[in-house]
Amino acid sequence: MYRDIPEELRTLIEPIVRDHGLELMDADLVRGRGPWQLRVVVDTPSGDGRVSVEQCAQVSRELGTALDAGDVIDHRYLLEVSSPGLDRPLSRERDFAAADGCDVKIETRVPVDGRRRFHGRLVDFDGETARVSVDGREYAIPFAQVVKANLIYRFSRADFAARRDGSPEPK
Repeated sequence: MYRDIPEELRTLIEPIVRDHGLELMDADLVRGRGPWQLRVVVDTPSGDGRVSVEQCAQVSRELGTALDAGDVIDHRYLLEVSSPGLDRPLSRERDFAAADGCDVKIETRVPVDGRRRFHGRLVDFDGETARVSVDGREYAIPFAQVVKANLIYRFSRADFAARRDGSPEPK
């Protein structure tokens, strides 16, 4: 979640991402036995997910240099910069608001009505609470308790349609 990005990382990453005309959605430092992984997710200001591979590579190069120079991560690490993709993370309030009416997966810090994982339709988000319908039952999930959330993309026939020349149908 965006709010969980350590301040030291956010203040280093965000200006670089912004300089490339993008927005920081999330940054997650995964610690483990081998090299740690810093996963950075960026998006366009319009939130359409159309971030090119070249834009990700440019941000990655500049970010890697800044992270190494600032000695922010005191362990060997791998840097991964990507766009949101089909299973788009919902890490900010505006991401939840944009996903209203869509299928989502949500995991909470503590149980809400006896469960921590929810897979259903986002019925409403008022800025503080996400109302999610799961198997006919509605749950009120406080945004402050969300630890991870993703949009669930449903493929349709249109996703696989091709034009007569063989190129994919424009979106």
